[in-house]
Amino acid sequence: MTFRSSASFGKRQEFVAIAEMLRRGFDVYLTLVDDQQIDCVVRKEVSGEPIYLDIQIKARSKDCNPRNAGTFAALEVRKPRPNFFFIFYSEQADCYWVLPSTELVKEADQNKSGKNAGKYRIVFTNLSRKTGLVSPRPRFEKYMNNFNILRDYKG
Repeated sequence: MTFRSSASFGKRQEFVAIAEMLRRGFDVYLTLVDDQQIDCVVRKEVSGEPIYLDIQIKARSKDCNPRNAGTFAALEVRKPRPNFFFIFYSEQADCYWVLPSTELVKEADQNKSGKNAGKYRIVFTNLSRKTGLVSPRPRFEKYMNNFNILRDYKG
């Protein structure tokens, strides 16, 4: 995949995830730049007061090596906080995983050395040696397609 198609894939998948949130009734606002790790913001009301959820979206293409279909590496998680969420999507697994950044840093492995020291890696899928099919890891079932985690957030 060329850089251009890789970059456009990422942007397309952001819009697909945003469309999924809109379809589920969320009030979503787009950012112009993502230099703060925020692709979009979800606005909610809790007890009549507005609260905002920062959302970072990451995706893996159907064209990637199946071993990497659910692998998200070299993730930087600046200032993990309860209202900062990550939405991961794997085309090969056709699955979303929705996690608060505070849980992501607990669930993921943190690189101890090398050029990605301090960054995180998480693998949401398994690859069957027999069938060659990609499937979601049961360990992360509570995050699978769980957009309700955004709805349930109370601040």
